[in-house]
Order: sequence, then C-alpha cells, then structure tokens
Amino acid sequence: MPVSFVGGSEMTNDGSEIRARSGPMFDKDYTLRLAQALEESGWDHMLIAYRSNYPDPAQVAAYLASNTEHLGFFLAHRPNVSYPTFAATTFATFDHVTNGRLTLHVISGAFDDDQQREGDFLTKDERYSRTREYMQIVKKAWTSRESFDYEGEHYRFSDFVSDVFPAQQPRPALSFGGSSASAYAVGGAEADIYGLWAESLAGTAEQISSVYAAARAAGRTQMPRLYCGFRTILGATEEQAWEKAHRVVDQIHARKRGLSKSQDVASYRLRQLAEKAEHYDRCLWTGTVAATGGGGPVASLVGTPETVAAALLDYVDLGVEIIAAHGYDYLEDAVEFGREVIPIVREGVAKRDAQLLNEISAGGDS
Repeated sequence: MPVSFVGGSEMTNDGSEIRARSGPMFDKDYTLRLAQALEESGWDHMLIAYRSNYPDPAQVAAYLASNTEHLGFFLAHRPNVSYPTFAATTFATFDHVTNGRLTLHVISGAFDDDQQREGDFLTKDERYSRTREYMQIVKKAWTSRESFDYEGEHYRFSDFVSDVFPAQQPRPALSFGGSSASAYAVGGAEADIYGLWAESLAGTAEQISSVYAAARAAGRTQMPRLYCGFRTILGATEEQAWEKAHRVVDQIHARKRGLSKSQDVASYRLRQLAEKAEHYDRCLWTGTVAATGGGGPVASLVGTPETVAAALLDYVDLGVEIIAAHGYDYLEDAVEFGREVIPIVREGVAKRDAQLLNEISAGGDS
C-alpha cells in the first residue's frame, strides 16, 4: 500500500502557535522556501489552507507550482465562495497549469464567525448538505462531455457542459474531512480521500469504521483513502524530545490569545481525549491539545525519529495511506521530518507490502 506525505502549515508565513510572524501574512519568499524544502526533503504534497482573511490558496499554489517540479498541492476550498460550475472550470485550469498536481480539499467550515465574514449564515448541517451537492456537481463537471441539468436544495442550473477538463484523468481527487455523523455521511458518499485528525489508535479506528460504514450505506464498494493529520515533535533522544514538547507548550501559553472557538466535532473529540489522559499508545501526547483547545490537528507524536516513525506505522496498519504532519517551526521541522522520519516509514511500508505479497504467494501455492 503506497503511503504519501502532506506537509505545510496553517499559514503562508513563519508564524505559528509559538511565535508571531516576522513578515506579512503572505510571505512569498518564506512560503516558497517551505515548498521547495518539502519537495527536496521527500514530501509528496503541500497543504494550502483557507480562511476568510488568508491569501487565495489557488494563486498561492500556482506561484509555488511554477517554482517546483513535482510537489503536489492539497488545495483547501470552501463551497460558499463560488458556484460549483465555476469552481470546476477554475480548478480544471489549475490542474493544467500545475501539470496534474491538484488534490481539491473541500471544507464545509468549522467556524461560524469566519463563515459569516463571507456572508455565509448556513448552519453546520446545512453547510454539509451544500458541500455534498457541490462535490457531486464538480465531479460531474470534470468528467461529463454532455451537458447536464442540476436541481438540488442549494444549487440549480441547466444545460451546463465544460470545455476545459482536468489534466488528471478521469479527474483530480476530492478530499474532505470531519468527525460528525453528518460529515461521515457526506464524505463517505462523495470523497475520494477522507481526512481525520489523529486521535488514539482506538479512536482513529472507531472513526475509520464510521467512514467506511457511511460509504457502504451510500452504495460504494471502493472505500475512500484515509488521510490523518498529526503534529510532530522530534528529538535526538526521548528525553530531548519531551523537553522540547514541554517548551512548545510553554511557548503556546506565553502567546495564547484564547482557546479555539471551533464548533466542529473533531475539536470536541480532541478536547475529550485530552481530558481523559495526556499520553496514548506509543507516543501520542495531548499536551498541545490542552494548550490550544484542539482547534486543528494538534495531537502530537513526541519522540525520536524512530519512535515517531513506528507510531505512524501503527496508523498505517489501521489503513491510513496519507500522512499529514507539521511541527511548530515549520521550515526546520519539515526538513528534519523529511530527512529523519519519512525514509523509515517508507521502508516500514515496503516491508509490510513485501510480507503481504509473500503471504498471498504462499497461499496461492498451497
């Protein structure tokens, strides 16, 4: 089973939970250095995040693509900002500009206040309903050579057919995430890739079962690929890693401006996880969840590269195929993770695949 890695940050600058940014919100030079470091360090994709006051992800990614060779882009996009037929042609064009490096990450929106800044006053469940229609329309617009009509709760049009189709055939993948029953229903039915934030192994396995159950309920026989997001804190020794982890939490507290106000179930689940225990499984730590309030993939894997790689392979054994990770010093941590962790995980996956092939071969010979 091939495993790929998604890097990046929440920002297009060097600011993070532990430090204020040193330049503008869109720091072109820093963002390009990060993208090039990801490509050179063995990462497969870069996530370009979206909020109402962030730089436009498509333009950022197009700029980065023109200065990289093969790095793919998980491009975050909210359905409230454009009509789906327009989005389909826009992102088909983008896929050509980048020579087929697009994965479209569709986000319904976790923050009511940020949605409302863009005039979106739908409830969370209504946003999920709209997202499902949006994904259906984009997929059909990317693949249909015949005109089609659509009439749903949120969108209505007639006689649409695009004359621009993606470079990737039949189309780019659609990524989606969430941890509520509504999210499972939408992503299970429509997403090619389903994203989760790392929890304990037991909690992650529980969510995977829910995603697969929703996919089967929607009549799918091929399950979505699984994406899991982590924070990572590495050290040359276990002691150094944990000293660094506690420094990170001290720095988060030093500049904290209030805990996350996210209404999403994923954040709630992480807060519940942190309340129950600080340590889970091999090296999952919820100290960073408690410090931030869980607004994002903030459960951390802490340890040496070998320990963190072994923990990631535990999630691979659950079925995770796409690993998203970043630290708190985005550029430096991306290089370290790419150099120290990615090769160990890839080697571990290769060994698992070889063992599986041997077992299949032995079974066929018996």
